[in-house]
Amino acid sequence: MRVLVTGGAGYIGSHTVRHLLEHGHEVTVFDNLSKGHAASVPADILVEGSLSDSARLDHILVTLRIQAVIHFAAFAQVGESVQQPDLYYRNNVLGTFNLLDAMEKAGVRRMVFSSTCATYGIPATMPIVEATPQNPINPYGRTKLMVEWMLEDMVRHKNWACASLRYFNAAGADPKGDIGEDHTPETHLIPLAIFAAMGKTKGLEIFGDDYPTPDGTCIRDYIHVLDLAQAHRLALEKICPASHLKLNLGTGKGQSVRDVIDAVRKVSGLEVPFRMGKRREGDPPSLVACSDLARNTLGWNPQYLELEKIVETAWRWHRDHPNGYA
Repeated sequence: MRVLVTGGAGYIGSHTVRHLLEHGHEVTVFDNLSKGHAASVPADILVEGSLSDSARLDHILVTLRIQAVIHFAAFAQVGESVQQPDLYYRNNVLGTFNLLDAMEKAGVRRMVFSSTCATYGIPATMPIVEATPQNPINPYGRTKLMVEWMLEDMVRHKNWACASLRYFNAAGADPKGDIGEDHTPETHLIPLAIFAAMGKTKGLEIFGDDYPTPDGTCIRDYIHVLDLAQAHRLALEKICPASHLKLNLGTGKGQSVRDVIDAVRKVSGLEVPFRMGKRREGDPPSLVACSDLARNTLGWNPQYLELEKIVETAWRWHRDHPNGYA
């Protein structure tokens, strides 16, 4: 299939691009490189551009005869979305509208969307299933839910084929060690813990230790980036017209902040200095997935089910690339 991957030079996007290429798909990466890295994808398939440039989107979709889109391009920091909601609505919602408009004009009606567990907000029960009410508590989650609604209407009224993949905490890196996670600023827990162990920072700040969890720190479901990449490809190949798959992607195992610190300590052999801070606005106490529907619908079989194995791939990337892609 000829696939356009928006945000394909980003963390999850770049791993998905590699996976698609390995499975015979023709891929074009569309990225403005504000968050992504040109070095993470083959140079000959990268097109630099913005979702705000409708004319450029029209041109690419038509001239490259694109058949499907995997849509990663979005801002994705919860804290930042609380501080700058307008930025998130403009980029995540309006940018996606421009993309959908260009796709419809070009007759491209097949999309896999990078959604998030943040659309659920603070669920009443765990684990989270797809029927769990979606009540996002921050602008980031709201923008993602709005896009899901947009896709639902395109499926219902325009006969599109769509999948919205609500994944939990992406983590790890390709075990080959040549691509990985590199954000500026970095906000994800596992790399921040690794940075603290390496002495790149003064220490890790834990945002609250008074949550209603066994050790008082937040619990998350960490899913390896290659398992996410596989799910995107399987969804791309599975979806059919007038259908909208909505699937959770996680391991079903909840790990606390302290669990992550312990895993980094074991894998690296280094201490992880940390300090306690206040709770961060917009953080639910616990988010753990039930991904049975994805397994049964897609034949998805995640390979990295243990936290230490996920952390090990992340450690290898950061150890060998202390400055990321720089």
